[in-house]
Amino acid sequence: MKYRTGFNEPKRTLMAEIGKLNWLPIIRSVDFGLILDGGDLGEILMPNRYIPNEWKAGEVLECFLMLDSEDRLTATTLKPLAMVDEFACLKVVSVTGIGAFLDWGLPKDLFVPFREQKMELREGQTAIVRIYLDDASGRIAASTKLDRFLDRTAPNYEHGEKVNLLICAKTDLGYKAIINERHWGVIFHNEVFQPLEKGQRIEGYIKQVRPDGKIDLSLQKIDANRFTNLADQILNHLKEQGGFMPVTDKSPTEEIYKLFGVSKKAYKRAIGGLYKKRLITFENNGTKLV
Repeated sequence: MKYRTGFNEPKRTLMAEIGKLNWLPIIRSVDFGLILDGGDLGEILMPNRYIPNEWKAGEVLECFLMLDSEDRLTATTLKPLAMVDEFACLKVVSVTGIGAFLDWGLPKDLFVPFREQKMELREGQTAIVRIYLDDASGRIAASTKLDRFLDRTAPNYEHGEKVNLLICAKTDLGYKAIINERHWGVIFHNEVFQPLEKGQRIEGYIKQVRPDGKIDLSLQKIDANRFTNLADQILNHLKEQGGFMPVTDKSPTEEIYKLFGVSKKAYKRAIGGLYKKRLITFENNGTKLV
């Protein structure tokens, strides 16, 4: 059985963990399923509806551990959209008197208590949540109060370092994103040249870590030779187009990004350098190769 891309590598150990993928040995078969060795958690039932077609006693089976509707520890071969200690964007499928419930890809919906809702959730909306294991009840739950799950220590990122981003919200400044499941960062509007949606996972780069610890992000690779390379790219494009292109430094940002994959600011800097070297000129609402 294959494990889903995006999850942490499952641990081949008998220290079984609720809310995560585990590799557990099959002890025996019973009328209503398989009994797995959960180590410190004891024997764990995998109901018949989750059993793979081929198995034998002693084999190690990949499974996800959760509590069923009667709070009994259960193993399943189904995989959720996200697991304990992960962030995810999930849809609210119902709201009751005790809290909200999210679709996370399993028959039993994921619970978000009212106390864990930063803003009241409503049926049909999507929410960025952190999935956690409640120590008191042993149940898997989720929270929209994301700050307390993020690292408050000083970030130790390098300029230009590639990182994984989870887009969380659009603001007046740009887009808030979670960096490597650990820190908040911001992609400013002038760094965005493609559609972004809440819950989208995308690669990005560290633009700078400010003295106050706040992190600026870029979706474009940060390269010391970036503007030189871009100037060459512009010249090559002009040559391919017969020495003229209907693009200037006043062209729409989207058009510039579509052609060269860079921000308008980067484009203006590169084309300004070419103009100063008298390699190009501007005429007829376009750029001409000299």
